[in-house]
Order: sequence, then C-alpha cells, then structure tokens
Amino acid sequence: MSILKLKPACKDYLWGGHRLVEEYDVEYGGKILAEAWVLSCHSDGASIIVNGEYAGKTLQEYLDAEGLEILGTNCRRFREFPILTKFIDAKDNLSIQVHPSNSFALQNEGQYGKTEMWYILDAEEGAFLYYGFKREISKEEFAERIKANTLLEVLNAVEVHKGDTLLIESGTLHAIGEGILLAEIQQNSNVTYRIYDYGRVGKDGKKRDLHIEKALAVTNRVPIVRKNDNYPHLADCDYFTVDKLNLDGKMTYRVQGTVCDTSFLSILILDGNGTISNQGEQISYKKGDSLFLPANSGDWQIEGTCDALLTTIREKANPIRVGVNIGSSEIQLGIVNEQNELLAVEKYPTNPKRPPLEIVNETAQNILSLLKKNNIPIEQCVGVGVGVPGTIDKRHGKVIYSNNIRWEDIPLAKGLGEFIPCPVRIANDADCAALGEAIAGAGKNYSDVVMFTLGNGVGGGIILNGGVFEGGMIGGAEFGHQVIRVNGRLCSCGRKGCLEAYVSVPALLKAASQVAGREMTLEEIFSKVEQGDVEINEVIEQYTLMLGEGIVNIVNMFRPQLVLLGGVMSNYADKLIEPIKQMVKEDCFGGMTSLVPEIAIAELGSNAGMIGAANL
Repeated sequence: MSILKLKPACKDYLWGGHRLVEEYDVEYGGKILAEAWVLSCHSDGASIIVNGEYAGKTLQEYLDAEGLEILGTNCRRFREFPILTKFIDAKDNLSIQVHPSNSFALQNEGQYGKTEMWYILDAEEGAFLYYGFKREISKEEFAERIKANTLLEVLNAVEVHKGDTLLIESGTLHAIGEGILLAEIQQNSNVTYRIYDYGRVGKDGKKRDLHIEKALAVTNRVPIVRKNDNYPHLADCDYFTVDKLNLDGKMTYRVQGTVCDTSFLSILILDGNGTISNQGEQISYKKGDSLFLPANSGDWQIEGTCDALLTTIREKANPIRVGVNIGSSEIQLGIVNEQNELLAVEKYPTNPKRPPLEIVNETAQNILSLLKKNNIPIEQCVGVGVGVPGTIDKRHGKVIYSNNIRWEDIPLAKGLGEFIPCPVRIANDADCAALGEAIAGAGKNYSDVVMFTLGNGVGGGIILNGGVFEGGMIGGAEFGHQVIRVNGRLCSCGRKGCLEAYVSVPALLKAASQVAGREMTLEEIFSKVEQGDVEINEVIEQYTLMLGEGIVNIVNMFRPQLVLLGGVMSNYADKLIEPIKQMVKEDCFGGMTSLVPEIAIAELGSNAGMIGAANL
C-alpha cells in the first residue's frame, strides 16, 4: 500500500462550528467540531489509516512499523514526524495566543515549538485575524495592556479572503477571527500560550488558563512584515514547503509527479473529486480527504477536479551539526558546517568522578551556549553526534559500559535530547574518529579504512564501503582487547595479554619509567630515542612489535586499503611507521602477493572525533 488515506482526530473546542461535518464530510457525531487533525502523529490526536494493510492503525503506528526512512532523507534532522495538518472552523473568535520557539518549548514543555501557515478556505465578509502588532511595543507596555484588557488596541487586524495565505513564525502573536474556515500546516506541536480569551469559560465553568509569563518571554513585539518571497510556493520554510494544485477538469485534468527519497508527500484535498494512482494502485478522493505517500514512492498521477495543498519537507538551508567527543579527561564540542569544517570548538574537563547525568546536563548546556556564543540559532542545528569510549547501544542512545569514564547504562541521547531540539546520535569514540578521518582527513580518498586510536586506551574504528562497520551486536570494534600474548599483562578489562595492556600510553609510560628508574613523559621518551638511548630504544622496539602484531591481525580480518594511527601517539607515529609497514608486508596473509594496505598517520588529531561524531 503506497497511498494512505487518513481519518482525522476531531477536537470540539468551544469556539468551533459544524462546517467541517457539513461541507468536508468529516465523520463526527458531536455538535461542535472546531478542528480536524487530518495528518497527525501527535499523541494528543493521531490520524487513523482507513485503507490497506494498516487500516485501523494510527499514522504513528505505521511509522513505527515501517521506520523513519519512509519520511525521507530531508527528515533525518527531525526526531519525530515533522508536521501536523488541520482543518479549522472558527465560528467564534479564537484566543489571542503565541507559540514558542523550539529551544524554549523543549526546555519548558518537552516538545517542539511551532511555526505554522494558514490557507484561507472561506471567510465571511469583513472577517479578519490578528497578526502581530500595529507598532513596536515594550515588554512593559505588553504586560500592562494584558493586565488592563487593552491589548486589542495595539494588535494588527488583517482582513482575509478565500485563497489568502499567511506564515506565522514562532513568536508571532496571532488569532483567528470568527467566520473563518482554514487549513493549517504546522510543526508537530500542540504548545500554545494563551494571552487573552475574551473572558470565556471552559466546559468546567471556569475561565480558561492564560499563560502570561511565558507569552511575555517568547513574543516578538515588532510589527510583522508579510513576505511574498515564497514563489512559486504558497509557503516555504525549514519545517515544510506547501504548494497549491488545481485541476479544473477541462484544461487541466491530469497531473503527474514523483515522490523521491528526500521527502514524503502529503496531499490535502480542499475541493473536488477524482482518482490518484501510484505503483499500480488507484484510489478515489473527494473534498476533505487527506492522502499520504511515503518517501521513494515513485511516480504518481492525479486525475479529476480538485484544489489541493501538497506538502513536502525540503533540505534545510545552511545547516550545521555539533560533534561531541567525551574523553576520560576532556570533553570537546565542535560546530561543523556542510563542508565538514569546524566553525568553533570548546573544551573543558570531564571530571568523570561526577554523576554521569550531571555531565550529560552540563554538556547539553554547553552546546547551547556554544551556539549562542557564535550567533547560531538552535534551529540551524540538524543533529548532535557524540563519541564515547566503551560499549554503546546506538539504537537506544545508551552508554552500556565505559570503564574510562565510569559510566554504566547511561541514557545519553535521551538526556541531551531533553534540552536540544534535534536528533542526537551516539557511537564509540574510536568509530567517530575513524569516520572523521575517512570523511575529511587522511582517509578521504579511501572507502575501506581502519584506524587505531592510541591514548589512555586503545580504540579502533572500521570504515567499510564508506560507512562505519559495527557488526550485528551492541558495541563497536575493540581493537585494544584482542589478545596478542596468552597469559600476558593484566588489562583494564580483566583479561590478560590484551593489546591495550602493551600499547596504550599508560603502558608505554610504565615500561619506559621502569627502565629509566623514574617517571617519564612521551616527549622525554622520544627525545631519548633521538639521542640513541639503547634501553629506551628497546622499549620502543617492543612497543612497535606489539602494535604491529595487533595491526596485522586486523588487516588479516578486514583487508582495508588504509590503516591509520591516531590518538595521542599519532604525534610520535613517524618513529613507528616504517617498522610497522615492514611487519605488515611480511606478516599479513598472502604477503606481497596480496593487496597490502597503506599505513599512515591520522591528520585531524583531536578534531577527528568531533567531525566524525557530527556526521553520525
């Protein structure tokens, strides 16, 4: 079933009429029908599918079963179904209200804010709506007029007629006036701050709640200039693009289109009747119908007579992403643009002894602060990616276990998502570093890359056919926990003889200090190598031998085109490269008769993890 026909959720708000039942054939038995939510996955009222194998299921249940891919690649930046479409019948005036921005709504309401558009279906003579202010007013005057019931005196009243369109961005004070019938397409949110309600009472006999303080915080008090720059669209913004379709049944009887993999297509029939076909299937439509075609549905054709609104989701303009790299000693935040350039970076201590959720909350606030500091609206951020050492459950956004930062079963993505209004993805930090190098660093000309990150531990990332290889189980590649010496040194994981026990930075420092009889730094160790110190050279030779063994093992399994050495040790890897190359040539299965990978040093340093995380 490629074309879904939807039954709306119905709302009986006290200002509504009955035209949606009488003129749009909405099935409803009550006396008042104010709104019909004809395309909705919202928990306050989901649309029901009426045809095909999902008949009787909600649109959200269909989405859960089929996966987010049906929304299209342009919707990857949303955490949920992006829009909500309604018919609204205002028999009486609606309250004066305002909708918050994403960031404010997420922090205060736990859901997105709301930008919306109105298409006027019908309006009585002289009907008008409120759209912002006549003039700029101060916050103090705004508050005083609300208190004194004189707010209407400074509101901008706009007379409307059939076919008019208005875009109401978040922060715009607005209200639909009596005698107006319209179609509304909005962000998937039900957050409204009511400012003035004509003293009306609800079903409980009490005056309806007002939300004055929140409205004062979010309202744009400057007059709104109506824009006419959306041509050829009725409305076009980061949240939806709306086009008008008209078939008069004579000059224009048939229209064809294509639903590609970038976005789903919503068709809202405002008038007329006919048929629509897709993938060999044909169904009829009539006035008031809401039709949904999933992304990548291919060619479709509509015939008959109709006025309709077509809604799709376009690619976001000038998007940025945030990459986060959580280490045992430091957390790094980076703002990354479309060219995978770092626009801004911030670093601060991890202090892993703190409660994990305290670190998560701090990270969320620091992300928001970094965006604000660089004058980047949160709406420009299409995703946050986080690299974390340890075992990761990417599907559920959890850190299962990380001995480096002492985390266990931490809902990292959920914690960040409480503050940040875009998808949050997490992965093993070594996978992120490898992805960063493969996209923008030393591996950008290769499709198959493995990377060893040599620091406090030993991590590994595998890029095959341009994507991160994770296997079929929770976690990531743990190069450091392959045993290279049976019953060897005790590793931090509890096993003996792991690669990490021999080639992590702490392991190298310990081995060199034992030989020198004092503590040494990496810089001192490699300085001694340059000076020809025999004992320290033997330590480095043993280190190189163990690292080479681990690399050969991985090359034999994955046959990459390139092996990269990253992490802290990449600063000194020029001393290790040649002997490792020789080991790989001699010891890899097949030797020189097979394809021997290149061995190189990672280029991006600590930036690799942030860039890779931002691309999750």
